[in-house]
Amino acid sequence: MTDLAALQMVSLIGWLVVAVAAYASFRLDWKKSVRMALLWIVIFVGVAFLFSLIGG
Repeated sequence: MTDLAALQMVSLIGWLVVAVAAYASFRLDWKKSVRMALLWIVIFVGVAFLFSLIGG
């Protein structure tokens, strides 16, 4: 692993910590959030699959 790759990993972990802390500060329901995240994943995968069928 190069120095640049290690720096990128540390910065990505730092941004993940910041994002989780910001999310936790809103005190949202985790169950609803996971459900919404899974729904968005299904939407993006469905659109990608549709584009692959069309050949775009």
